[in-house]
Amino acid sequence: MTGAGGGLGRAIAAELARRGYAVQVTDIDAEAARRAAEEIGGDAAGSGLDVRDEAACRAVADETVTRAGSLDVWVNNAGVLFTGPSWEQDEATRRTMIEVNTIGTMNGTMAALAPMRAAGRGHLINVVSLAGIVAAPGEVNYSASKHAAMAFTLGTLFDLRRSGIGGINISAVCPDGIWTPMLEDKLDDPEAAGSFSGHLLTPEQVAQAVGKLTERPKPILILPRWRGPLLRLVDLFPSLAVRMLPLVMADARRRQRRYKRLIETGRWPK
Repeated sequence: MTGAGGGLGRAIAAELARRGYAVQVTDIDAEAARRAAEEIGGDAAGSGLDVRDEAACRAVADETVTRAGSLDVWVNNAGVLFTGPSWEQDEATRRTMIEVNTIGTMNGTMAALAPMRAAGRGHLINVVSLAGIVAAPGEVNYSASKHAAMAFTLGTLFDLRRSGIGGINISAVCPDGIWTPMLEDKLDDPEAAGSFSGHLLTPEQVAQAVGKLTERPKPILILPRWRGPLLRLVDLFPSLAVRMLPLVMADARRRQRRYKRLIETGRWPK
C-alpha cells in the first residue's frame, strides 16, 4: 500500500486490515507510515518508500511476501497535485507529477507483478482519479499524469489476458475529489475548482468501495458512478466542452465556495 501515511492511503490500509489482510503501509514519510501501521494495529507494518525508486518498490514487494507469505493485493495510491496553467509550471513541477503519479504507478505495478505472476494470482489496484478520464482545467499536468496512469493500468490488464494470465486482476479506481491533505489547502484556489465540481468524497467512502472491489474486481471503478458517463461526454464533444467551459467553471467555483462554508462551519463531513 503506497502513499498510506495519511489521507486516502491510510483509510484504504485500515479497510484492508479490517478485511483480514496483513497490511504493509508505505509512505515517503517513513515515520508517518510506521505511525499509521501502529494505529491500524493487528498485523500491519509500516516502512518508508519513494515510489520513484523501482528497486525500492521491488524490495517492499519481496519483504511483504516474506512477512505475510503471499502478495494478494497491491494498492498504488501515492500521488501529488500542483494546480495552475501548464505554461506557469516549471519543468521540476511537471516532472514531479509524472514521476510520482505515472512512473510511481508503473514501478509499483512491476514490483507487485513479479510475485503475483509467480503465484498465478493477485489483484493490483491503481488509484487514478477522474482526472484520468477528462482533461481537468486548472490541473492539466496532473491530469496528463493520470491519463498516462489510466492507459498503463488498462493496457497492462489487456496484456495479461493476451498472455493467457487470468488469475491476476488490475483495477483503476477513479474517484471524484476527496477531502484529504491533497485538497485541504485548495479551498481558495480557483485553479482547483474542478476538484470540487462534483461530489466531494471522504477517504472512508472511497476506502469502503476499494474494499468491495477486492471481492469483485473490475477494470474501472468510478466514484460516484454517474460522474463517468457525464465526463466522457467532454471527450466525445470537445468543441461543445470548450464553449461550455466558462459556465462549467463558474459552477465549479460556486461549489468550491459552498464546500468551504460547510467545512468551516462543521457541517461537512458528518
